[in-house]
Amino acid sequence: MTATERTGPLDGLRVVDCSGMIGGGFATTQLADFGADVVMVEHPEQGDPLREWPPFDDEVSETSLWWKSIGRNKRCVTLDLSSEEGAALLTELIAEADLFFENFRPGTMEGWGLGPDALREVNEELIYVRVSGYGQTGPRSRLLPPISLADLTAAQFAVQASLFAIFERDVGRGGSGEGQVIDVSLYEPLFRLFLGDVEAYDRNGRVPTRTGNRHPNAAPRNVYATANGYITLSASSQRIFENVATAIDRPDLAAAERFATNDRRVENAKALDAIVEAWTSERDTETVIREMEASDAIVGPVYDMSDIFADEQYQAREDVVAIEDPELGELRTAAPVPKFSRTPGEVEHVGPRHGQHNEEVYLEEIGLDRSEYERLRSEGII
Repeated sequence: MTATERTGPLDGLRVVDCSGMIGGGFATTQLADFGADVVMVEHPEQGDPLREWPPFDDEVSETSLWWKSIGRNKRCVTLDLSSEEGAALLTELIAEADLFFENFRPGTMEGWGLGPDALREVNEELIYVRVSGYGQTGPRSRLLPPISLADLTAAQFAVQASLFAIFERDVGRGGSGEGQVIDVSLYEPLFRLFLGDVEAYDRNGRVPTRTGNRHPNAAPRNVYATANGYITLSASSQRIFENVATAIDRPDLAAAERFATNDRRVENAKALDAIVEAWTSERDTETVIREMEASDAIVGPVYDMSDIFADEQYQAREDVVAIEDPELGELRTAAPVPKFSRTPGEVEHVGPRHGQHNEEVYLEEIGLDRSEYERLRSEGII
């Protein structure tokens, strides 16, 4: 595979993405943002379902802005993996790839003759990333978990795991030179975020309860109404709490028995929150933030998207970038993060059309002749 020259830290990394949707799709978006050449494979008749997800552009109603975001920096080809000739073409696509992503129901790829063993016969260095609801094994392996947050979290873990595997293959202990299979479920990355909760249940039988915007280990720590909006505030240390108490004209709180220590403040968080909000609700957001920052509290405004577009911090860090799109004209999108000093990520283009790069990939890179290409297209293989 080849692509336009990239400058990110993953320049030279070759990825074939058959995953679609979010769990795999957002993972490969992040790889593409930082220079990887990602070729996304979609069915010839119906592409990634995200192409049909709202919101849509008000003037170009059939164009999904979801797709424009998650499809950015990728090259898109079409291919029917369930056909014999389509499966053969996929093996040509992955012959020189570093990473292969798929998120079909477990067993689907094997049914098409495209499981890990088959593809690694073609490319023994291939790292095969499988994203599914409950993983490739277990009684729920063919189901999906009922929470969309899991997709985005799983995508982060899939990126980490991919880079771990590349390091092991190419660098660690001299490099094994071998690919491997990475099994990413949607539920396990969320489970891994329960820091301390597993251990607390094991040792103490403690089951965590809902805390809303509060924190079970510190107070005051919550979202508070102001006269014209909301702020988030955290005053977790004793010194900062004493400063906050002074700032809200209640220095007596630091000496009050029910608020004297963090443990007591957590026990009485509801009462403490009411006192804090009685003060914040009478002042505008800017005043509250200024006063709390002077107290060394961790504080910030609660924003909607219009606030983000206007905010000087987002502007200073260029967190929103403008891209020229053939369909929509200028479109602003979130910049890649984190920020690199020498090899930053970039957005070259937003989500392309369905099959936009077919000729580039199949004719110029794989080397199909024009007549064979047209036959495969007419038969619905590509």
